[in-house]
This record gives sequence, structure tokens and C-alpha cells, in this order.
Amino acid sequence: MPAVTFEDVTKVYGENTVALRDVSVDIGEGEFVILLGPSGAGKSTFLRVLNGLTHPTEGTVTVGERSAEDVREEIGMVFQEHYLIENMSAFQNALTGALARNGFLRSLLTWHSQDDKRAALEALETVGLLAEAGQRAGSMSGGQKQRVGIARALVQQPSLLLADEPVASLDPKAARDVMSYMKRAATERDLTAITSLHQVNIAREFGDRFLGVRDGEIIFDGNRDDLTMDVVDGIYYGEGGDGESGVTGTGTASAGPDETSEIATEAVDAAGTAAEGGDPT
Repeated sequence: MPAVTFEDVTKVYGENTVALRDVSVDIGEGEFVILLGPSGAGKSTFLRVLNGLTHPTEGTVTVGERSAEDVREEIGMVFQEHYLIENMSAFQNALTGALARNGFLRSLLTWHSQDDKRAALEALETVGLLAEAGQRAGSMSGGQKQRVGIARALVQQPSLLLADEPVASLDPKAARDVMSYMKRAATERDLTAITSLHQVNIAREFGDRFLGVRDGEIIFDGNRDDLTMDVVDGIYYGEGGDGESGVTGTGTASAGPDETSEIATEAVDAAGTAAEGGDPT
């Protein structure tokens, strides 16, 4: 049974901004899938529809056998911006991943169970930051902050891990570190993972399967060997290709005003609301 199914999904913002156009795809359990495509192609909307942060205009999105909107608590999300609470420690930020289980009040008062604390420390260990658990997030490097964001998503105990341009602002070494830890987390925890990237070389290094998105349509679906330079040119420039990468879409997928407000809402959803607490014990 596929972990994720898009069936005839179209997303339109406003009157005529087509972000996704008649997308149908199955993603299997345990796959590490990377979305490639130019800015405004529809990659972020693909992830937001899957995460239940926005609703398809047409079509259905299911995770397992349930609607994506009904399983948001089972979907971990890593954003391009870290959305960490910088005066809190890495440990405390990771713990905010348990917000859905604990509710607002318990999280506000930092009433976390031993299981949640253990999960936060294990998640930080997975991303190589256990020794920095007590370090204030504001003093961390960009790569470390993004790894804390991954840890926070893991504390959520997801079955599906999503990431939207998680290494866009990082130098090549930090980007590879983040992707390596994300791949490790997905492998060790048997997670299905879908991430959008622009860096084709890093994508080829870590991805198992690649979906090329252009003008709101999936124009390529293949593995590392299939991802030739002609295919990459077809995805990003609409030229060349081997037949599979021909561009057939004519809509535009740039963000409209409705999407802009949803992006702002994501920051609140990602970080949760937490007060200053003690160091990890």
C-alpha cells in the first residue's frame, strides 16, 4: 500500500494562479523522495497540500488510507527557516515537537513526560547534537539549528517526514551534514521522507527517487540513474530531456496572497508556543 497518494490534485490560488495541475503520484513506504524544480514550480505547495496546511482545489491526497488533513499529527515538517525559539535550549526546542500530544497548557508550563524528554534526547542524538542539548538555540550555527528542527520533527513521532528547502541557506558542507542526518533519521526510523531541494548534486547524493516539478506538473519521475543532465535541463529550463522531461504545463505556480498568509501560519505551527524551562535532565 502506498504511503502517500496524490490523485488528480489541482491547487489554484486566487482566480488563476495554478500551483499544482492534475498531479497524480504514489509514493511507497520508506522511500526517500526529492522534489526538484525551479522556484515557483509548485514544490512547496505539493508539501503544504500533503501536510494539510492548504487544501486542494480539486482531487484527493491520502496518507495510508486516510486524508492528509486527518493525519497532520503524524506528519513531521522541517522548514527552510528554522522557526526555533532562540532563547531556549536545543533540548527545549526539540521538546516542542510533543506539543500536539501535550496540548498548549502543559507545553506552556513545560510539563513534559519522561518519555517525551527521552524522545527529545534520542532525536538530538540522531542528528548529532546530543552533546549540545543544553546549548541555547540562538548561539548555534545555521546547520545546527536546522538539525534541531529535524529533531523537533522526530519528537513528533511521525510516520512521514517532509522538508521544504531545508538546506537553501547553508554552505555546501553544512547542507550535506543536514541531509546526511535527515537520511539517517529516515532510515533508522523507517520513515517515508519527501524533501524539496534546488541543489541537484546534493539531491543525487541522498535521494532514492526524484520527482521533477515544473509549472505545477510532475514532468519527471525516476531514480538516480535516470536523472541525467538532459533531464535536469528539462526540469529547470524546459529544454532538452529524454522524452520524460518534456514540459506540458502552461500555468504558473508562484505564491499568491492566500499562500503567503499560509506560510506565516506555518511558523506558528512549527514552533508551537513554549515558555522558558530547565536544562535537560
